[in-house]
Amino acid sequence: MSNNTTGSVLWFTGLSGSGKSTLADMTYKHFKTQGLRVEQLDGDTVRQIFPNTGFTKENRIEHIERIGYLCSVLEKHGIIVIASFISPYHSSREFVRNLCHHFIEIYMSTPLSECEKRDIKGLYKKARQNEIQNFTGISDPYEIPKGPEITLNTQNKTIAESFEELLNSIQQETLLPNMTSMTL
Repeated sequence: MSNNTTGSVLWFTGLSGSGKSTLADMTYKHFKTQGLRVEQLDGDTVRQIFPNTGFTKENRIEHIERIGYLCSVLEKHGIIVIASFISPYHSSREFVRNLCHHFIEIYMSTPLSECEKRDIKGLYKKARQNEIQNFTGISDPYEIPKGPEITLNTQNKTIAESFEELLNSIQQETLLPNMTSMTL
């Protein structure tokens, strides 16, 4: 594929532990091997750059809107942006969708119980013990997307199976321009 790509934003959303970052990272690496112009933004990485970003509803909305603006700028320059953020509120995801020309929402619908099993950082346990406030899925809501382009449930699937399902969904729905020549 040529470097002459049309920009797009692939927005991975879902609970902590749902598989967002893992699949986003695989997608980024795969697109790079295809010669596409691609950048990756991940919630944990971005929060390291902006450590004072809070976790209240207002803080989260403001944070996602800033990230969304950055995604829209990159997209306008022909870059495919792979963004993985919990982004729990419908209004902020719609704000980003409206900023972007070609926005693909990928909802990781993995159940809370499965996400808690995968919790290697112990965050869900701390949230359940009230050691962490405003934790999405426990003490703060996650608003399920109303019309995502792709919905993936990674429970009972290997990472490879989930990744193949994602790529197949992107190709079958022709969600990205120039995808016809991409190989799995």
